[in-house]
Amino acid sequence: MTESAKWPIKLPANQPRQFYRGGSAIAALRGASTADGFGPEDWVASTTTLHGQPENGLTQLPDGRWLRDAVTADPRAWLGPRHVAAFADSTALLVKLLDAGQRLPVHFHPSDSFAGKHFDSHFGKTEAWIVVGTSGDDPRVYPGFQEPVGAATVREWVHDQDSDAMLGALNSVGVRPGDTVYIPAGLPHAIGEGVFVVELQQPTDFSLTLEWRDFLPAPEKGHLGIGFETAIEALDTSACDPRTIIKHTAELAEPRVDLLVPGSAPFFRADRLRPSPALTLDASFAVLVVLDGQGTLRTEHGGEAELAKGDTYVVPYAAGEAEVSGETTVIRCRPPEAQR
Repeated sequence: MTESAKWPIKLPANQPRQFYRGGSAIAALRGASTADGFGPEDWVASTTTLHGQPENGLTQLPDGRWLRDAVTADPRAWLGPRHVAAFADSTALLVKLLDAGQRLPVHFHPSDSFAGKHFDSHFGKTEAWIVVGTSGDDPRVYPGFQEPVGAATVREWVHDQDSDAMLGALNSVGVRPGDTVYIPAGLPHAIGEGVFVVELQQPTDFSLTLEWRDFLPAPEKGHLGIGFETAIEALDTSACDPRTIIKHTAELAEPRVDLLVPGSAPFFRADRLRPSPALTLDASFAVLVVLDGQGTLRTEHGGEAELAKGDTYVVPYAAGEAEVSGETTVIRCRPPEAQR
């Protein structure tokens, strides 16, 4: 077992440049650079690269290695034997801090089967948002169509780049900290300006962007080279009731709160931890985001880490059982539970 797989590792900010503005909320939480206004995402414990790029997006460990390479070299220590049996040496998870400094375009993501067929990937890109901050007068998200929409209509919107029609067809939902939104593959969506989330997703960077004008440099970036006609085959054009994918957790006072709707469990898990004084955690590969306060993380095999607002950690499976204590709020993100 490698030394790095024995205890929690504190991670620096990892903000690959994006096409949209944002990052001030990340800077306020982490004390990190806003990357000239185009660092709206912090990829935490990432073994995933930006689409089509060899290294950009990967997390670098303090010893200089990519986390991806460390996990590949010792997957059982990092991920655990049951996880390896189910997912091989993939973490099966990507966590981001995402701070929308402007409204994101209307887009959607492929399912596992579509990604396998068209992108040679075991994973599509189902995701979930945990709202941890908002700014502005009316922070909103836009998950799914209000009414069923025909594929021909969508093709017309894309051809004309009719942003008003695309956004107007989506549900419009005001959000506040503590709200969580599950976005299954295929569901069209956008995040509004002023919404700051911890995002969990499958470990890919496949975004199929219907509304590319004024966001992307060319339409090819919107369909990732497969053509919009093919891309739209992955789009869920049915009506979505947002009540089925949104959970409100702000008023829940338990020390440990399951943040996501049940339908997300096959893809990832997320808990809010408020130990006061202490909580015991089972052995698991995990990504921790400390939202406020101060505390301590102690692990079974002697590792100990001080937790402070803005810290992010990756915790290997081989660290064993852990205890988090103190007056702090921590989001604990994990891959799906491997089935026996």
